[in-house]
This record gives sequence, structure tokens and C-alpha cells, in this order.
Amino acid sequence: MFQGHRISVIVPALNEAQAVAQVIRGLRALTQDGEPLLDQIIVCDNGSTDATAVRARAAGAEVVREPARGYGAACLRAQSALEPCAAVLYVDADGSVDPDDIPPLLRAWQGGSALVVGSRKLGMVAPGAMSRSQRLGNALACALIRGIWRRPVTDLGPLRLIDREALEALAMADQAYGWTAEMQCKALNAGLRVTEVPVSVARRAGPSKISGSWLGVFRAGRGILGMVARCALARANTKGQRAAGTLDEVRKQGTSAP
Repeated sequence: MFQGHRISVIVPALNEAQAVAQVIRGLRALTQDGEPLLDQIIVCDNGSTDATAVRARAAGAEVVREPARGYGAACLRAQSALEPCAAVLYVDADGSVDPDDIPPLLRAWQGGSALVVGSRKLGMVAPGAMSRSQRLGNALACALIRGIWRRPVTDLGPLRLIDREALEALAMADQAYGWTAEMQCKALNAGLRVTEVPVSVARRAGPSKISGSWLGVFRAGRGILGMVARCALARANTKGQRAAGTLDEVRKQGTSAP
């Protein structure tokens, strides 16, 4: 519990038996005044063929299963198992996250941010932790978001914390790689306060599902950029509706004038 608020954690996991137990232990080791900082920890086993679920449960996590593959699908399934909480933290199961980076996210949320994104660009990236294709794809997506929304965005990092009420309001839907972009773009469309804090990223345990193959890179890029485009279109449509409403009001005032 953080400052009297329950914090839940979602850990999507696909064949992460090498690191998932270490990740859970690191999360459970975070304390404040001798009490656990984080409350419910949910690992969503996304159809693993290894011992991911067994090791996560043994380390103290609640485990749910989502056989349909996809990062977003795993997050949505875990979200359905959330107990009452004030905010939700998303953490990768691959061992790349430093648990010490989590308290600054919590403090930024406590300070009034609805969504806090851990920015690897602003922090430290260990050699080999991000492939060249990951860096380029992330930079392109962030540049598009900056250009469309005119907001400072440096990363679509998976380590993020969102207010529970904001999460429910965003009505997340993406089943695959567009999840992180959907959350940030929808938050911007809704006018929510989005903050970035620097985080470090270590080299993950085991091969990446994205950068480990060109097909993974292509699918991730298509999903992320497609999501940015859809959210931008939704933003434009909303602006158009507002403009049309304003014009209608002006016309009504004109016809009712003496």
C-alpha cells in the first residue's frame, strides 16, 4: 500500500520462466514503513509452454491464464481479475525492470498524474537491452505522437502506472502490440495529465518476442503505428464534432436575434 492507497500490479508473461520469479520477488520486496508497497500482483500466463505459471505462483503472485496470444489480451485478462485499488502498475516479466524505479512512478501519480510512463529514453539503457529496430520504431511512434498531440513524449515504455478510474474510462481494447500506444494516445485525447519519469532497463532474460525476429518487429510496428493513426483520427473526429456544435450554436443565435 502506498500512502494509504492500494496498488495492483499486472505482469503479462509468455514463456518467461527464466525471470518471472525474480521479478515477483523484486516487486514483493518493495516496502514503505516496513509494509509492502504493492498489494495484488497478477501474472497473466499468455499461453506459456514452460514453467512460467508455476514459478510465478510459487513466488507469491496470483496467476490467471489467457490462451489467446497478445500483450493486450494478457493485460485485459489480468485487468478483469483486479481487486479494488487506486492505481495499476504494469511490469514486464522478463527481468529488464529495476524495482527501484517504481517508487518515483508512484510519487508522480500521487502528485496528480493520471498516467505515469517510465521513459527508457530519459533513463539508462544497458548494452543489448533494446535492439536497433526497437529504438527506431519507438522513436518513430513517439515523434508521430509529439507531432499530432503537441505533447512531450519520449517513450512507449511498458513500465507504467495508471490511475484505476482513468484506466476504466479509457476502455482499453487492443489485443496485441498497440496496447501501450493506445493507453497513451487515449489519455492524451481525454486530456489526462501524462507524465514521464526516467527509468533504467536491463538486458532481458531469454529471447525477445518482438525484436527476436523480423516478423515480430513488423507486427509490433504495424500494431503501434496503426493504433496511433486510429487515435489521431478519433481526435480529429472529436474536434470536428465540437466545431460543428459550435457552428450550430452560432447559427441558432443568429436566427434568434431580434
